[in-house]
Amino acid sequence: MTTDNLATDDPARIERQSVYLDTVRAQGRVYRFAGFIACLLGVMILIIGRYKLGAAPWLLWTGAGVVAVGWGLFVYALARRLMWVRAHPFDPNG
Repeated sequence: MTTDNLATDDPARIERQSVYLDTVRAQGRVYRFAGFIACLLGVMILIIGRYKLGAAPWLLWTGAGVVAVGWGLFVYALARRLMWVRAHPFDPNG
């Protein structure tokens, strides 16, 4: 196996790969962030519902639902990124 085709010292190829990876990382960033915020908010609701005296019992179900929505957003962002990568594979030749 030769490494002629895998010239890692080519600056143009490294730059193209860097831009490609930045683009891949940007896919679904808004949904990932929204999922993180939803999970954080849901856990805070769960804590309030569990440990605050006199809190309504529906807060536990609401908190669990918000956490589930957050995880759904994470999964959606992951699936969106996967579909984008399959549709736009990295081409080392430009």
